[in-house]
Amino acid sequence: MVNERLRRAMLRAGLDTRALAEAAEVSTKSVERWISGTIPYASTRYRVAAILREDDSYLWPEAVNKASLTGAEIAATWPRRADVPRHLWMELLRGAERDVCLLAYAGLFLTEEHPDWLPTLVQKASDKVRVRLLLGDPDGMQLAARDKEHRIGGGVAGRVTSVMSYYDQRMPPEVEIRLHDAPLYNSIYRFDDDMLVNGHAYGILAAFTPVTHLRRMDGAYFNTYVESYERVWASARPMPRMEKS
Repeated sequence: MVNERLRRAMLRAGLDTRALAEAAEVSTKSVERWISGTIPYASTRYRVAAILREDDSYLWPEAVNKASLTGAEIAATWPRRADVPRHLWMELLRGAERDVCLLAYAGLFLTEEHPDWLPTLVQKASDKVRVRLLLGDPDGMQLAARDKEHRIGGGVAGRVTSVMSYYDQRMPPEVEIRLHDAPLYNSIYRFDDDMLVNGHAYGILAAFTPVTHLRRMDGAYFNTYVESYERVWASARPMPRMEKS
């Protein structure tokens, strides 16, 4: 079966079979076999994923979905987002070298409670870290439904508009920002192989619902949320950016 994810990742990266083979220091025949469905060894998967700026679990999900390792992925849990150690958010962001991915409706607490959040994102983008932010679409149905759920009279859309303004004014073009209209079952905050998943419960604000810290060890938990993130990313639209004067 053709590995469509790998093929598309190569197209996005502007690499044909020969170019990827040279970058990964393998033969073109090896790359052709991968596209045809052969799974490379783990060390090669990690190298190719870094070249393509994708996660290896996304390119080869069948290779890393090992149930025996799932329990080891859970690094910590907290009953409320407010209980997550304040320093952890910035520690994980500063340590990221490949991917910073956010999926929320607003995530305004990051910009309001962590003064270094925005400048650190800018620095990460300049260091060639892939930074992708998914925010709720103010014109979408899901924000209106969430606002009705919490009975706060437009407050959810207002929070999203505020955070959009923060990011629009400070983020360089290298930071990709999209707006989604997907039902938000979890907010996802990914920093390379660490991820904070904020589960949602009907009628309760996200600050008061549980958070799980996952650390990827080739298990199923982490991969599930990577897949969810990529699905929302593919369905979202680019956030309009204002011209900088």
